[in-house]
Amino acid sequence: MAIMKRILVTVCVALAAPFHTAAHAQARHAETLASRAVAPGVSYRALSDDRGPWLMHVLRIDLRRADLAIQHVRAHDQLRGRERTSEMARRLSAAGVRVLAAVNSDFFELASGENENNQVIDGEWWKGLKVTDSPYDSFDNPHVQLAFDARGRPMIDRFVLEGQAWTRGVATPIMTVNFAQIGTMEGTTLYTPRYGDATHPDTTRATVQAPMVTVGRRGDTLLYVRRGVVSSQARTAIPTNGAVLAAYGAGLRSTEVKAMAEGDTVRVLLTVLPRVSHGVAPRTLLGGWPRILRDGVDVTRQSATLEGTLSRNAELRHPRTAAGFSRDSATLILVVVDGRSARSVGMTLGELATAMRALGAWQAINFDGGGSSTMLVGGRVVNVPSDSAGERTVGNALFVVGKSGRRRQR
Repeated sequence: MAIMKRILVTVCVALAAPFHTAAHAQARHAETLASRAVAPGVSYRALSDDRGPWLMHVLRIDLRRADLAIQHVRAHDQLRGRERTSEMARRLSAAGVRVLAAVNSDFFELASGENENNQVIDGEWWKGLKVTDSPYDSFDNPHVQLAFDARGRPMIDRFVLEGQAWTRGVATPIMTVNFAQIGTMEGTTLYTPRYGDATHPDTTRATVQAPMVTVGRRGDTLLYVRRGVVSSQARTAIPTNGAVLAAYGAGLRSTEVKAMAEGDTVRVLLTVLPRVSHGVAPRTLLGGWPRILRDGVDVTRQSATLEGTLSRNAELRHPRTAAGFSRDSATLILVVVDGRSARSVGMTLGELATAMRALGAWQAINFDGGGSSTMLVGGRVVNVPSDSAGERTVGNALFVVGKSGRRRQR
């Protein structure tokens, strides 16, 4: 144990040197293989450490710059499906977006490509959950997620959807967005066109499904008008310019939804617990598994009890992708660690937490790793994906893009 502690301390010193001291050239273990400014406020560095051995790719982004933006991108711009991060970048570039860098992000279901956690893109809820949609947890729970508020300030927490629909003074809770709750006695789901053409074909419970048409928004509140036939059948068509509020089971929620009359105004508020700053809901929200740094402290030893992690993921060395930010929340740090090769064996979650802290992160989250780990810089994949076929198709990615603007005030 004493030897391991000395090793971890040495890792901190060696990895911190490239960014925090002038003595990097004399660093005993860490060696800079490549370093360049990607754009004002965005830098990339490749680090080699012979003690793993490890090959690390590090992006540092100045979040105070108004000419930079963090953009959450889904594969094929759909709720389901898989796409290479580099292909997402080409789509963005073709649409006129100045792509600077990107990393893969949330865990996803291999067959469908659907991500496991809450998904908010540009303020729009694509998927909302109370607990993570994962078959691998040792118990059901909300996983840690990375959020950016309306001013671009980052936060890491185990966010939970809190939704309400109001009609004629009656508040109906919304339990999920674009996710069918299977196996519960009752529940409510808001289906938007992101889900598809029709609601989930659940025939195991009684249901009441009310179509609505979008009429606008007031602040953070979405405004709908009830239009169309309230159905007692699953597979209700979702209006392209609206949504469907579906209640399941024979309880009070079904009665409330059934009472929404033609022409009624339905006000919908979708937010998260805990609350975010500057607005009731994040501008960007995506997940990972698990949190690895809280206030500069390695919390990976608690991940099994807090987030139901598995030892084969947490305690074995794998390729890794991680995101974190500095103590003042001004710098975003994105890291990919190559693995499963003689040149770089990958890291445990504990080793990843130590590396992120040494690189200046105060809060940090582990993203999907293994063959999914990908970092794109200037349109080129800079890491070495571990899959024999090369870069893997993934569910979503986190992008750094350029835009016009002055330095952001906070």
